[in-house]
Amino acid sequence: MNNIISSVVNAFKVPEVRRKILFTLGILVIFRVLAFIPVNGVDTAALKNLFAQNQFLGLLDVFSGGTLANFSIIALGLNPYINASIIFQLLTMVFPKLEKMQKDGEQGREKINQYTRWLTIPLAVMQAFGVFSLLRSTGIIANITPVAIISLVLTLVAGTMFLMWLGELITQHGIGNGVSMLIFAGIVGRLPVVIGQSLSASVSINWFNYAVFAIMGLAVVAAIVFITEGARKIPIQYARRVRGTSVVGGQDSHLPLRVNQAGVIPIIFAVSLVLLPSMLGQFLSSNPNAQVADIARSIALAFNPNSITYNLSYFILVFGFTYFYTAIAFNTKDISEQLMKNGGFIPGVRPGKPTQHFLNTVLNRVTFVGGLFLATVATLPA
Repeated sequence: MNNIISSVVNAFKVPEVRRKILFTLGILVIFRVLAFIPVNGVDTAALKNLFAQNQFLGLLDVFSGGTLANFSIIALGLNPYINASIIFQLLTMVFPKLEKMQKDGEQGREKINQYTRWLTIPLAVMQAFGVFSLLRSTGIIANITPVAIISLVLTLVAGTMFLMWLGELITQHGIGNGVSMLIFAGIVGRLPVVIGQSLSASVSINWFNYAVFAIMGLAVVAAIVFITEGARKIPIQYARRVRGTSVVGGQDSHLPLRVNQAGVIPIIFAVSLVLLPSMLGQFLSSNPNAQVADIARSIALAFNPNSITYNLSYFILVFGFTYFYTAIAFNTKDISEQLMKNGGFIPGVRPGKPTQHFLNTVLNRVTFVGGLFLATVATLPA
């Protein structure tokens, strides 16, 4: 504990680090202020009542940091931008031109980032129309004029684009990982409200249960840090080569294969898919056709966040996407080719195809553990 406190104190003593921390905190304050600025034309009291009664919507509100229940101008959050990033990462596997652009260094990555920003706009428009249709079907938003609808959609899209800009500011001038920081700030900002509601709903507070919950929470955080930092180190040796009068190469190194190579991307992608049945069920439950409405209610009930169907589907999707994203982020073919070009090899393994096969085998085994752990953490709250 003393080491943590001393590290924080020492960080503030360095002017550059202090500036980055204070800049990030300032951006986070702006983000939380925006979360309480509602969009015009929405009955926020009725909306909060709806979120309090619906467990599925309440879960979405926790992940959005309370922006949905307030229906603020940043109600869409960064989901359109995250989805656009995932789409472009998938497209690099399909289109060789994008793959080449990604390998062109900083300039190529900047072009892909620009394309991602442009794709975020139509995705945000579609999501804004979806949210509007859902709220209108529940009676939160009455029949309004087309101009008011366009104004609402533009406001939500502008909020998403502004959030995206704030995230990039944190990445460039703050402590880094701007998008992740904003998502983290949104969830943490909602925690005091959730804890307060839990305490007020309890007739008698059982402090033993809360203590056990706190210990379990710390244990999960420690396990996440341990798995995230874990890696299988593949030894790499470089052949000695004579260039003129000097000898180059011959040094030993290692190639780290991280246990959790995919990070939190599989969870984000899995959440986006596993929530679709519930969203469609909620939307179609008020359909005039009684048969369609009954089927929609059955689907919404089956994919309730506490149901076995929901959590089993969530577990399988996270596990599958961990393998899928790892295959995208860690291209064993490119790595084996780079090693062969630079005169590097794995002891006991021939360069080229055998190296690629060896890396695939080790990566699959390591990813199995990482995917299993990530899927367990994702479904653990249930």
